[in-house]
Amino acid sequence: MPETLKSLDELLAKVNSLLDSSSGRVIIGIVGKPGAGKSTITDYIMKNVKIQAALVPMDGYHLSNKVLIELGRRDRKGAPDTFDAKGFTSLLERIRKNVDQDVYFPVFHREFEESYAAEGVVGAGTRLVLTEGNYLLVDDQNWGGIRPLLNESWYLAPDDATRQERLIARHMKYGKTKEEAEFWSLGSDEANAQIVAASSKYATRIVEIA
Repeated sequence: MPETLKSLDELLAKVNSLLDSSSGRVIIGIVGKPGAGKSTITDYIMKNVKIQAALVPMDGYHLSNKVLIELGRRDRKGAPDTFDAKGFTSLLERIRKNVDQDVYFPVFHREFEESYAAEGVVGAGTRLVLTEGNYLLVDDQNWGGIRPLLNESWYLAPDDATRQERLIARHMKYGKTKEEAEFWSLGSDEANAQIVAASSKYATRIVEIA
């Protein structure tokens, strides 16, 4: 059974332990259902870790809205097949191998649901890389190459009712009505959440923070 981490202090201690036991770059995947709190956890680690670190969200590899419309998938944005999974895998391969070079990556903006190319960077010599997303542990639909590139993967497992409330609030923050937010959160988001949950068996550690 994977170890369960139950506090932010435990998370930070585990990060420091991984850095102390490795002389090279450490890549940790933060995984969870939509609204699980991935951004909150990664923000905490980034603010409190004492070495050079970079955050690389999976969301930068959303297919553009134009492409999704052409493919007939716009109403399912966020599903596994609405990302450039192979492109994201190639990025992580470069981050793993090219430790002495700057590696640039696209960053997703929720306010208009598109990505800016090369807005983020993992600087040469960066010791710690956090990557966060829903599908880092999924082993099909072109996602299967990611897991071997991670030193560890942490699966966030909050209470589902709380998670869905946060997700609805987030959708409303970015412009959806309450009805639209509930429809999206309890519909396509929840279908995606079940895919994420099925991949949790591959996680190195489980995170349960109230």
